[in-house]
Amino acid sequence: MPATVTKENVQETIVEAIAKLGPDPSEITPDATFESLEIDSLDLVELAQVIEDEYGVAMKSEDASRLQTVQDAVDLVVERAS
Repeated sequence: MPATVTKENVQETIVEAIAKLGPDPSEITPDATFESLEIDSLDLVELAQVIEDEYGVAMKSEDASRLQTVQDAVDLVVERAS
């Protein structure tokens, strides 16, 4: 069963997933860009898998190219899961 979809839950899940990819959790703010966090396209694929597993939201390749910040990813998941 997918996790409860609230902005807070989604943000927490995304921050935890990004932290596992290397960046310090204190650097992972809503306005942090994936570029500033040194998250590359392969890392985004891993993040997309976590999002799909947790919330049942599939990210398409064009979504990944649109996502610039952590908040962009949170907003996308909340919008699609609602």
